[in-house]
Amino acid sequence: MKYGLRVSLFLTGAIVVWLGLNVGLGGFETLGWQGAKEFFAVTDPETFAVQDNHIRFIAGVWLSVGLILIAGSIALHRLRSVLIVLTGMVFVGGLMRFSSADGVLLVSNSIAPSLIAELIAFPLLGFWIFKATKKDAGQSVH
Repeated sequence: MKYGLRVSLFLTGAIVVWLGLNVGLGGFETLGWQGAKEFFAVTDPETFAVQDNHIRFIAGVWLSVGLILIAGSIALHRLRSVLIVLTGMVFVGGLMRFSSADGVLLVSNSIAPSLIAELIAFPLLGFWIFKATKKDAGQSVH
């Protein structure tokens, strides 16, 4: 059970790192690793530069989440609480997608897979971490 969890944490972390690098290094335009498309035109270069910088920061936070998931695949018991909190954070991020109030977009092929991962897969991963490490949670791991 723990081997499968460790593999799942590593693979999930690797995907999150890949996504974080795509946006972190490429900004709004991304590096095109999810498919390159021109999807906007900059009408205010100064404001764009500021917002692009902010999105790179957010991508860096996402990249860090991925690195912590990978670290958790190695130090599962030591990072137990952190991993559970991270899965909850991703769930909250998924909930924020509803603030766009665009139901058609949320069920589209472009968003639905991410939304399903955020609202279902990550909470299940957090529950799996909780259950798999519950016996050892009260013990100090050195």
